[in-house]
Amino acid sequence: MPTRYKGSQAEVRALNCYIKLTRASETLAAELRVPLAREGLTTGQLGVLEALLHLGPMNERELCRKLLRSGGNITVVVDNLERRGLVQRARNLKDRRSVIVALTPEGLRFIRGVFPSHAARITAALDVLNPEEQRELGRLCRKLGRGKAEQGSALGEPVSTLQNP
Repeated sequence: MPTRYKGSQAEVRALNCYIKLTRASETLAAELRVPLAREGLTTGQLGVLEALLHLGPMNERELCRKLLRSGGNITVVVDNLERRGLVQRARNLKDRRSVIVALTPEGLRFIRGVFPSHAARITAALDVLNPEEQRELGRLCRKLGRGKAEQGSALGEPVSTLQNP
């Protein structure tokens, strides 16, 4: 449903785009949340495990930047994953003020078991778009995200500190 706001053409166009983008994102997220919950994971936990799997150990600040999450959110997510034995924190030997988060052997086994089915669900959900449309959507999302990251948020707050839903 388009906006009923009676602003300028630019405002109405932007609001309609935002509504469509948000609804598409929420629809996809809702489809993915249920299978993740069956695995005992939140989307934030999966994001941390996936980042550590594909990018290797990193500190919580790096996780915040990669996942666009707040520091408090990442701390809670890592705490919960650590309680489950899926990640561990260790003092950074190069900078003792910092702590590195890494997958445990159990965490590595777990994410390697869970991630392929998650990737398959994403692939199936995006199958409504042909390959060229998927590339274009990716390009547009990157442009939108990078543009805001470079300019800072329209709200006056750096984008990297905004919490993803």
